[in-house]
Amino acid sequence: MNFDDYNKKAINDAYKNAHIAMQSISDILPQVKDEKMKKELNKEFNGYKKIIKKISTFMAQQKVQPEDVNVFKKMMLKASVKTKSIFNDSLNNIAEMMIKGTVLGITELTAMVNEKNNLSEEVSALIEELLALEETYEQDLKKFL
Repeated sequence: MNFDDYNKKAINDAYKNAHIAMQSISDILPQVKDEKMKKELNKEFNGYKKIIKKISTFMAQQKVQPEDVNVFKKMMLKASVKTKSIFNDSLNNIAEMMIKGTVLGITELTAMVNEKNNLSEEVSALIEELLALEETYEQDLKKFL
């Protein structure tokens, strides 16, 4: 894979990573009863929204077409969240689900950061910004366990 293709794939993967996080928050929010957790999830949703805007702006400038998350994957994610929360909507369970999803995102982003020599400075900076955001959210969510 050449440098440009690698950067396009990486920025699209970061874009999808943030979108999946927003989708997960949207799916779980109706089940959340605790006001502090609602506030935390809304903060995270807005953080993802801001980074998606940055990534989207960069992609437009580079004439990179954003790839949407697979519809089947979105449906499976929504069904999984509903199923896991319908039987146990405790604060602990919701925090655990959100942490697991965040850790998956962190793992994916960390792998990309480790390939930094294959990325442009701009792509690397956006990925590192999203990674830092997700690491912060992981720590913030642990308070709800």
